Amino acid sequence: MSAASAPSWLSSAAQRVRRLPAPLTIALIYLAARAITTAFLAVAAAQSTALSRFGAGATIGDLSLGWDAQWYWLIAVAGYPSELPLTDAGEVAENAWAFMPLYPMLARVIGLPLGSWGAGAVVVSFVAGYLGCLALHRLLSPRIGGGAALVAVVFFANGPLAALFQVGYAESLAMLFLLLALDAVLRRRYFWLYLLVPVLGFTRPGVLAFALFLGLVLVWRWTRRRIDPLPGTEIAHFFALGALATVVGFSWQIVAAVVTGDPGAYLATELAWRRNWGSSGAAGFIPFEGWVDASAFWFTFWGLPAFLGPVVLVLLVAGAAALLLFDRRVRALGVEVRLWSASYLLYLLAVFFPQSSTLRLLFPLTPLWGAVAIPRSWWYRAGVLVLCLGAQAAWIYNIYAMGDTFWRVP
Repeated sequence: MSAASAPSWLSSAAQRVRRLPAPLTIALIYLAARAITTAFLAVAAAQSTALSRFGAGATIGDLSLGWDAQWYWLIAVAGYPSELPLTDAGEVAENAWAFMPLYPMLARVIGLPLGSWGAGAVVVSFVAGYLGCLALHRLLSPRIGGGAALVAVVFFANGPLAALFQVGYAESLAMLFLLLALDAVLRRRYFWLYLLVPVLGFTRPGVLAFALFLGLVLVWRWTRRRIDPLPGTEIAHFFALGALATVVGFSWQIVAAVVTGDPGAYLATELAWRRNWGSSGAAGFIPFEGWVDASAFWFTFWGLPAFLGPVVLVLLVAGAAALLLFDRRVRALGVEVRLWSASYLLYLLAVFFPQSSTLRLLFPLTPLWGAVAIPRSWWYRAGVLVLCLGAQAAWIYNIYAMGDTFWRVP
C-alpha cells in the first residue's frame, strides 16, 4: 500500500504538518514522544518492588536519576578520585574515571538556578534530545528528503532508548554533538569540528571512532578527486582534525594517570566493569578480545554450546558489513553516514565487552534511522513506530521496574 492510499484523515493530517515550520513540527513530535515515555516511566515506577534497585514506592524522579546518573552526580559534587579504590582482592574497583566530565558539570551549572543537580541533568538531556532531533533532520534531509527525514525523527524520538532523553545520562548530549559533527563533515564546514570534536570527546567515549571516520572520508575523497576536487586546505583540515580527535581520544587516559599517579588508571577502571562477566580483561586490555569472550559467555548463559558464540559473531559482522555496503536504503544515506557507521562498529568491536548496555552503546548509529524511514507505505511506518514503542516499554520495564539482575542494567 502506498502513501497515497493512506486513510484520508491521515493524509490530511500529514499535509497540515508539512505546512508547519520544521522546528515546530519536530517540537510537537518530540513533546508527544516525551509524554509517552513519561507514561512508561510512571508505570515502571508503580511496578517497582522491594526486589528492584529502586525499591517499592519509587517515583519518576528516582528512575530519572538512577544507575549511571549516580556516577555523574558524584562527579559533579565530588570530582574524580585522586586514589583509585580497590576491591577486597586488591584490584581496581569501579569508579568515576570511566565517565567523562562535560555532562555532569554542565548539569551542575544548569541545575544551580533549578535547585538541584538532578533537575539540571534532566533539563540538559531533554533539551539536547530536541536539538538532536533537529540535527538529525538537517543531516538526513539532503539525502532522503524532508518527509522521510521527519519520519526518521519520529522513530528516533520514540525509539527503544527514548528514555535517555529524560534521564541523567550523557547519551542525549553526546548524540547532539555527534550529529552536528557528521553534518559539518557532509557540508564541509570543517572549522566547526575544531569545537565539536573536543566537546564530543569529553562527553562520551568514542571520539577515536570519529578519528577513524575522518581518515576513511579522506581516503574516499582522494579516490574521487578528479570528479570532486579535494583542495589542499581540505586535506590539511582532515589531517589536523584527525590528529585532534586522536589526541582527545587518548587525553582522558593521560588526565587519569596524572591525577592518580597510575599510568594505567583509566584502562584498569574500564576493565573493572568487565570483571564480573568472565575472564575478559583479566590479563589487561587486548583489542577485540571482549567480543570473543562475551560470545562464549552469553551462549553458555543461554544454555547453548559456547563454540557457537564466535561463529554467530562472525556472521553478525559479515551481515553488518553487507548491510552497509549493499543495502539500497542504507546507501541512500550517503557514503559519509555509512563510513561513520562502519567506523563506530569497528571501534566497538575493538574496545567493548558486549553486555547488558550493548543496546545503549549502539545509540551513535542513530543516523541509520534514515534507512528505516525511506519506505513510504503508511502501514509500514506505523508498524515500525509500534515496534519502537513496544521495545521502549520493554526496555523501561526491565531496566527500571525490574532492575533486579545483571542483565537488567542499562
